[in-house]
Amino acid sequence: MKLHLVSGGAGFVGRNLVKRLLSTTNDYLIVIDDFSAGTPVPSQWMPIHSVSKEGNLEIFGDNKRVFFLHEDFRNFLRNITENANYVQELTGLDLRISDVFHFAAIVGGRAKIDGDPMMVALDLSIDAEFFYWVTRYKPERVMFPSSSAAYPTNLQGVDGAIALEEKEIRFDSVLGQPDMTYGWSKLTGEYLAQITAQHYGISVACVRPFSGYGEDQDLTYPVPAIAARAARKEDPFEVWGSGKQGRDFVHIDDCIDAILMALDNIHDGTAINIGSGRLTSFLEIIELMTSFAGYKPEIKPLLDKPVGVHSRYANMDYVSEKFNWQPKISVEEGMRRVYEAAVEKTKN
Repeated sequence: MKLHLVSGGAGFVGRNLVKRLLSTTNDYLIVIDDFSAGTPVPSQWMPIHSVSKEGNLEIFGDNKRVFFLHEDFRNFLRNITENANYVQELTGLDLRISDVFHFAAIVGGRAKIDGDPMMVALDLSIDAEFFYWVTRYKPERVMFPSSSAAYPTNLQGVDGAIALEEKEIRFDSVLGQPDMTYGWSKLTGEYLAQITAQHYGISVACVRPFSGYGEDQDLTYPVPAIAARAARKEDPFEVWGSGKQGRDFVHIDDCIDAILMALDNIHDGTAINIGSGRLTSFLEIIELMTSFAGYKPEIKPLLDKPVGVHSRYANMDYVSEKFNWQPKISVEEGMRRVYEAAVEKTKN
């Protein structure tokens, strides 16, 4: 029996990981989130019921499997650092934390990344305190999710965009310019992950997810927002920018598969891509969603909205060849799932 820690556990990736761990293991979880990104409270999505609540701690499951803390993750780290018995006092379990999944971050769509870059820069503080704690507490394994935003933006323009390979980021070479403060924070986090693995002997894996999406994603992200508007049969249909900008869309179920695979196989802080290897434009997403809805709207470009880089997609050769991994859910199937979920939400 093990005890795992999931920071940012009420966020999109975090809560999907929590649900996966609960369905595939018998382990205990400490889950932490401050709800700063507007994520739903755990009772709305947790697959097991709440059994007690006191202050900022809520416990789920008759056997008390999940300990959910509503607070800033940095406060939790400081409490563990200052009190060697804090975890045992919190959970009542005679267990040390085994696997750590670090999703706590200031996140948001393009409006947040471009609109409030210094707020996003707080991720530097969160990650620095996290890895400092890791080197002191020494959990068995650590998962650090970086981002495709860490890649140099000059490789993602209108002219000369390429399928991004892991080797495009080398800390012993020219790094290039990542995407805003969000990209810089993730790039710095990767460097801290390598330092933690190489200098402190701790097993750390990093992943660079591309454009993850899914049925329960927040409407501040483009895929669920487009699905909701298609379900309402909006016409004209607005798109940020020209809509010709493209991304590599990968379903959250595949993201979780890849995260767990990486944790099992990577120990030196190396980062791998999580993507489909396919570039899909936002116009194509709109065409898919509106075809599911059975209509063909007029497209209205919003050229004053932030759009980010023009083309961002993964080269998945390394992951496919070394780890024999590839996504199972096609873009078409995944988008249909999101659309059907949006239709159900419009009925409620």
